[in-house]
Amino acid sequence: MKIVSLVLTIPLFICSTVSSAKTTPVLKNPVAGVLCDKYICADKTGVSKTLTAKYLGKRQAKKVFSQGEFDTSAFTFANGVFCDTKTKLCHVDRYFYVGNKRSAVEPKATKQLFGK
Repeated sequence: MKIVSLVLTIPLFICSTVSSAKTTPVLKNPVAGVLCDKYICADKTGVSKTLTAKYLGKRQAKKVFSQGEFDTSAFTFANGVFCDTKTKLCHVDRYFYVGNKRSAVEPKATKQLFGK
């Protein structure tokens, strides 16, 4: 009976482990100073049509930049990380909290994008 119980428990454990895996989109760092998600690419000056075309394709670049004018200096990646080229910092999200302060600095993205 213990063997049957164990055999039934293992597939349930495997299924629960697989289903709880994180699905947060990952930022890619194709070259130093450039970060991309699946929609945009940016460098220390902001969202770049040239970099988006180079790493994600011309079609994607056209799609993003044909939506009208927008501030390319402050942007949020698909995983929620917010970057601001004026402050040269990336934050864990785009929201303001108590005391009108931004969320915590996201050190990995900040270093990859701004080198600090």
